[in-house]
Amino acid sequence: MSSTDRDSALRPAPQLILASASPRRRELIGRLGIVPDAIVAADIDETHGAAEVPRVYARRMAREKALAVEATGSHVLAGDTVVACGRRILPKAEDEATARACLALLSGRRHRVLSAIALKSPDGSLRERLSETIVRFKSLSAQEIDAYIAGGEWHGKAGGYAIQGSAEGLIVSITGSHSGVVGLPLFETRALLLAAGFTLG
Repeated sequence: MSSTDRDSALRPAPQLILASASPRRRELIGRLGIVPDAIVAADIDETHGAAEVPRVYARRMAREKALAVEATGSHVLAGDTVVACGRRILPKAEDEATARACLALLSGRRHRVLSAIALKSPDGSLRERLSETIVRFKSLSAQEIDAYIAGGEWHGKAGGYAIQGSAEGLIVSITGSHSGVVGLPLFETRALLLAAGFTLG
């Protein structure tokens, strides 16, 4: 074994805290061969500014979530996913009325899904990436909206839908990162983790 190999073998693996309670993000990061050493949901104010555009808001949320988690000696990975129709940021649907309004707005048109990630290193420095995906729904009938609402997948989802569920059958096209729409863009996440010295599966 060379001295370089010995040094690599002796170097402890980087520690990682996932700053999200989302089971979707835990599942997605697992596809990269990474199991977080801890999961700590960041508690921050997620109100967006009146003039804040979706791209800026998504980046700010990911950054603030990463910075909010105390993690001595560990990296912190945080993400935020924003559904935007033009400059309008769609809410997370917490009730049927909000979900219906979102689906009616998205029906038959394209919208953007911005998925930002931030990785805070133990020294406090930040690496950031953003993916932007274009999604287009078919024109939704009242019956299709009723059926989707009845399934309950919309609850707590930005824009009132979950692409990993039955909503995928209502989507005409997607250009960009499917995993980003789910909640964690894997290409960008992989790049950040590799740059920070993680070994990926």
